[in-house]
Amino acid sequence: MSMMRSTAGALGIERPDDKWLVAASISLGAMMATIDISIVNVALPQIRGSIGATIDQMTALGTSFAIAQVIVMPLTAFLGRFFGQKRVYIFCLGLFLVGSMACGMARTLTQLVMARALQGLGAGALQPSQMAILRQTFPPKEQGMAMAIFGMVVVIGPAIGPTLGGWIVDNWSWPWIFFINLPVGIMGILATNRFVHEPADIRAANRAQADLMRGNLDWQGIVYMSVGLASLQYVLQEGNRNDWFASRAITVAAFLAATGLVAFVVQELRAKAPAVNLRMFRDGTFASATLIGGIMFANLMANMFLLPVYMQELLGFTALKSGMALVPRALIMMVVTPIVGRLYNRVSPRLLVAIGLTCVAMGSVDMGHFTLQTSSAGIVFTLLLQGIGFSCLFVPLTTVALSHVPRTQLTDASGLNSLVRQFGGSAGLAIYGTLLDQSTTRSTAALAAHMDPYRPVVVERLAMLTKGMMAHGMDAFSARTAALKVLAGLVARQGMMIAFEKIFMLTGFMMLALLPLTFFLRSRDHEDAARERKGTPGEAPAPGVIIE
Repeated sequence: MSMMRSTAGALGIERPDDKWLVAASISLGAMMATIDISIVNVALPQIRGSIGATIDQMTALGTSFAIAQVIVMPLTAFLGRFFGQKRVYIFCLGLFLVGSMACGMARTLTQLVMARALQGLGAGALQPSQMAILRQTFPPKEQGMAMAIFGMVVVIGPAIGPTLGGWIVDNWSWPWIFFINLPVGIMGILATNRFVHEPADIRAANRAQADLMRGNLDWQGIVYMSVGLASLQYVLQEGNRNDWFASRAITVAAFLAATGLVAFVVQELRAKAPAVNLRMFRDGTFASATLIGGIMFANLMANMFLLPVYMQELLGFTALKSGMALVPRALIMMVVTPIVGRLYNRVSPRLLVAIGLTCVAMGSVDMGHFTLQTSSAGIVFTLLLQGIGFSCLFVPLTTVALSHVPRTQLTDASGLNSLVRQFGGSAGLAIYGTLLDQSTTRSTAALAAHMDPYRPVVVERLAMLTKGMMAHGMDAFSARTAALKVLAGLVARQGMMIAFEKIFMLTGFMMLALLPLTFFLRSRDHEDAARERKGTPGEAPAPGVIIE
């Protein structure tokens, strides 16, 4: 026992007693990066008034952050081989803090957009690095708990962002949604520097791969990837607002995305030392788990976007109240996610994912029955059900996705997994946002066709509204005009409500459609744990793993 501990110490590998310090250290930065995805949204009116920008111009804040983030994500392993995983994480967290400070100090739109891009460049490497470091730090039998920690950061961060942002804006001012990152980030840098140590086998593998890459540097692949991913992210972020291919900019960006990504894939598959290891997708388990995770995140981000809009536009909630209504889902996920992490090695990941898909689908179908009279209490049960579902999905999916990946390639796999999840979220917002707009238009037009001024029901409602207006001092003509506007507004609200019902139902059916993919989810971690419980020998532990 003592000999193994001494050997581990000589190799620079964290002792099991230190794993929670490692997890806490690297989770601080990653949590801030996920919160900053959504925290800005609730402060947009205050920011817009402060810097004098239009609503359309404000979309550049989210677009610049997202584009910068997706460019760095798949390059995390590439950078780690040259500079070391720990150094890359600390540098990117520092870059994120510099960007946060610049955001808080910005006084023009250009300054704020550039600062958000700087934030995105720093944030891009934080999630993949956290995922890989957790995987390397926790022993095989606790991989589910490691990914539970990662899942709590990635899923809960965007959920609490609007609530936290609303509270900060209401009590302080909008720059503080960025300044609050500084003390937390500094703690994260100091803790990471103190407690996180890169395993010797990872350092050796990275040095060997870096030597190979120096002689065959894949600049072409990096350029193709940057152009393709940046263009695709721009299309997803701005497409709906610019009426998709009716816009020349969207058309050009879509062409650049298609050509850039095709050239990138061809280059990476033939490169001697590719910057991004796309061959990871040859593993069916990694590919299927990553695909399900991307679609899951599309539905998660769509729900996080659609629900606040529904509550504010149709139920009349304030931004803070709608954010508070989402808190139960975040709280139940904080409770259930660690439990799922504990259960991972004892319950089939296929079963956990199937339960998760079913719970999310049931919650979405229940949301499809929301009305204009639905209360906060009526929303809570649905959110709790979905929270349980997302917890049952995220932990096994992220764990299974990496279960067949060698330790030395974990950063490659986590970068690709995070990239697919990021694009899943962006695609979900773009697709469901577009479908909501189109469905609202069609539903409103269908209802308006029934507003025949000679129908008894319409005549009666219009007369009632007119009398109400006249009771408030309007003359007959003005009251009639106002009543017509009110009636048109009621039709528009009903049309939007019908559209929300359809979109919520669609998200539920999309989750159920993923059930057949669970057949491909085979976890080596789960199989090894089962052998261990039966007392049969399994595979030898990976280098650097300490056996108690």
